[in-house]
Amino acid sequence: MGHTRTAVRTAAVGTAAAVLAAGAAFGPAPAASAQAARAAQAPQAPDAAATAAVADTAGPAATSATAATAGVRFVDIAGDGGTVLKANVVTPAGTGPADRHPLVVLPTSWATPQIEYLAQARALAGTGYVVVTYNSRGFWQSGGEIEVAGPPDIADASAVIDWALAHTPADPDRVGMAGVSYGAGISLLAAAHDRRIKAVVALSGWADLIDSIYSGRTQHRRAAAFLGGTGQLTGRPGAELRRVLDGFLSSDLSREQEMIDWGRKRSPATHVDRLNANGTAVMLGNAWGDTFFPPNQYASFYEKLTGPKRLELRPGDHATAEATGLLGLPNDTWTSARRWLDHHLRGVDNGVDREQPVRLRSRTSGGYEDYPDWASVGTRERRLALGGERGIRTGLDSGANGGVVLLSNALDQFLGLPPTVSVPLLPRSYAAVWQSERYPTAQRVRGTARLHTTVTPTAAGGTLVAYLYDVGPLGVGKLVSHAPYTFHGRVPGEPFTVDLELFSTAYDVPAGHRLALVVDAADPLYTEHNPAGARLTFSSPPSDPSYLSVPLRAE
Repeated sequence: MGHTRTAVRTAAVGTAAAVLAAGAAFGPAPAASAQAARAAQAPQAPDAAATAAVADTAGPAATSATAATAGVRFVDIAGDGGTVLKANVVTPAGTGPADRHPLVVLPTSWATPQIEYLAQARALAGTGYVVVTYNSRGFWQSGGEIEVAGPPDIADASAVIDWALAHTPADPDRVGMAGVSYGAGISLLAAAHDRRIKAVVALSGWADLIDSIYSGRTQHRRAAAFLGGTGQLTGRPGAELRRVLDGFLSSDLSREQEMIDWGRKRSPATHVDRLNANGTAVMLGNAWGDTFFPPNQYASFYEKLTGPKRLELRPGDHATAEATGLLGLPNDTWTSARRWLDHHLRGVDNGVDREQPVRLRSRTSGGYEDYPDWASVGTRERRLALGGERGIRTGLDSGANGGVVLLSNALDQFLGLPPTVSVPLLPRSYAAVWQSERYPTAQRVRGTARLHTTVTPTAAGGTLVAYLYDVGPLGVGKLVSHAPYTFHGRVPGEPFTVDLELFSTAYDVPAGHRLALVVDAADPLYTEHNPAGARLTFSSPPSDPSYLSVPLRAE
């Protein structure tokens, strides 16, 4: 077993060196079995939570590879309960015995190997940081099981900081964390529980796990299945995760509250008071089309923060806004991240504290827009009246849908090709459609559109999905935003009110185009709860008219 582990680690070092030479941060890494993880933990001392066994992998081949990476070394760090975390340490060149540098800790994203951040780690080390990146527990070669940012993951982050302060020239008064996706969520949660963490950069992460994958009381089944599948392929899901995911995907309402409680515990929004009490400087970054963690929940969380804070939103899907930076290429998101850390950990007067804290880029225009707060993003309102009565059948995708996980919004980001549909050809028996008049001037949609309507179901439970389209002269609609909504326990035949927030966005509707609201009852992205043969009727009572509120940028 010992020879096998040495060979594995030597191969990982060689792979990392090759990746770094190519300027990339992704690369293959062999998965470790649960048995290998347990074997790796065996040599640890009883008090290893605050120390680590540094893996000496520098054989003849590894020595030259490590030297070529200018201070990168691979180590084993004992996390919570002695669980071995595979990690990389990058230190500034020329560090002397008495030198102390700010520390940045980066937990890996979901299902990614430990060399994910090496390109950015080297860039940070080049400007004076000690950087420790580690594979989150349960994934790849790290030990333990996947806890989904549970208490052991939070304790792991503190243990990594303990180790770095004991084994590197890190300054205990200048500690920060950063991460993408899973690493972002862990960083925020760790900062809420560890006062030593002075600054956080959380990119493509979540603040509210339930509002992310269960918004509108609807399972985001494609996103959840993707995360569950990649977790199974690259790690070891724990029994609790398997139970929760099974109940989630099977629509077991008897376990709904268990799932909600499980998610709330893992949501930084639940612990926002701790972050505020700690005074942590928090930078949040996300993409408008993130199919795992939609931007609404980040914007809401941002508004609740009272310390130094920054919110940046760009076109794209999950982690695509920062992906090129992980490959070592120029990237605006990572440039902003380094500026945030430089100011709050190194004391650099780079002006980030004097800039407008909310920065966004429209999906349809190239420039950035800056605002004093989230509420100022869309200060004008245009209402689309939803008059008349529309009835639709359920059980069939009308053709209007939110696209394909990771692909559709990436195409929108890089090629300007969002999901499209021919609005005139939508089958009206399966899709309720309302359209505005043609607008004489551009409509600059900014923020969160809100649907208010009355629904009369023929069944006690069901699902609807609302879509907002930019419709051109030929009737082709480009998806501006959408959101699902599910109800349970209603009385068939009795109307009830639906208030639904669509996913936040920034999109410019050209002059001469229309806005269209389409509502149907099925989308491949989401679990549908409509019984066979069910119908939904949308109406606009005179006492409570239905409408779609669209936020617009102040001109």
